[in-house]
Amino acid sequence: MYSYKIGISAQEHDAFVTNHSQANLLQSSAWAKIKDNWANERIGFYQDSQLVATASILIKPLPLGFSMLYIPRGPIMDYSQPDLVRFVLTSLKSFAKKKRALFVKFDPLLFLKQGLVGQESPDQAETLAAIDSLSKAGAVWVGRTQLLDETIQPRFQANIYREDFSLEQLSKSTRQAIRTARNKGIEIQFGQTELLDDFSKLMKKTEARKSISLRGKDYYQKLLATYPDQSYITLSSLNLEERLKELEKQVDKLEKEAQKFTDKTKPGKIENNRQESKRLAEEISFLEEKIQAGAKKVPLAASLVLEYGGTSENIYAGMDEDYRRYQPAIITWYETAQHAFERQARWQNMGGIENNLDGGLYHFKSKFNPRIEEFVGEFNLPTSPLYYLSNLAYSLRKKLRSKH
Repeated sequence: MYSYKIGISAQEHDAFVTNHSQANLLQSSAWAKIKDNWANERIGFYQDSQLVATASILIKPLPLGFSMLYIPRGPIMDYSQPDLVRFVLTSLKSFAKKKRALFVKFDPLLFLKQGLVGQESPDQAETLAAIDSLSKAGAVWVGRTQLLDETIQPRFQANIYREDFSLEQLSKSTRQAIRTARNKGIEIQFGQTELLDDFSKLMKKTEARKSISLRGKDYYQKLLATYPDQSYITLSSLNLEERLKELEKQVDKLEKEAQKFTDKTKPGKIENNRQESKRLAEEISFLEEKIQAGAKKVPLAASLVLEYGGTSENIYAGMDEDYRRYQPAIITWYETAQHAFERQARWQNMGGIENNLDGGLYHFKSKFNPRIEEFVGEFNLPTSPLYYLSNLAYSLRKKLRSKH
């Protein structure tokens, strides 16, 4: 016999979620503290007094006393049990009506497809069956949306799994980029609030470069404070003065080599010397300009990671475009994932990518041998006669916001 309880403890909820195959950060009880502009409630669903499903629900107030309920990457349950699915949705509908909710939106951690980059895979039969069960229980599937910003959470993501990740498993060009970054003197640090100022500055530079609006230092501080033992910042930096000294040594070596050239020296060797000298001169000029402007040890790129239940999420990442020649993003993302697996994560999620698998996010994240995961996407559970009108207004508002 099924029953449900409103207001289960954070401890009971998290114990269930972290031991479930669908464990994810957005269903952690602490995530509601991050989204504190929404109200929150946790519901537990029981079979003969045993917890078999949970949902951490975000509640958004709407005009005229109405509300909207959202369950990010949940509910957490066995979707292969139609009776359980039906009971959970019926219970959510009852709860939603008490909150005067127009509808409940949820996007469960179910994959339609999952495979390595370039790997063709069929739709997962169990997910298609779950869509059928949810539909029969009254949920409306939004379907296979085409654009990245059509859903609250990305419907496609690039996720690195421990067993697929090592330097040897990366492409030759990616390995070379990592070696080049190291050879140029890029340093990697892992930390928390002591790296926050540099991280925030890099995020501001990223906002300016992409003409987008992200978050501020206070928000990043909140993430670290909410997950104090389950978070870290990866920061790559470069000591400009040390790099300059190294380049001057290389120039001296090239000059001494050129002095030994004779009429018998191969033209190719002379040309390589000339081209390398030119490259070094350009970089030296760049560094001298930055040093004269007061730069010494500069942050190049960074990422902020949150962990939960053996999972690892790369939440935000930024870079200083001025230092693109050092390719800091590649080594930063590589070291971020490596650190996640050293901390015993099962996977390290690099976040959303374009739904058509062709764009800047997809091509960059594909460098790290991730699995490309297509989520089932969003469902709406109507709970009011005003659902269809309100959902139309919601969809129009989301389209308008995505254009700005």
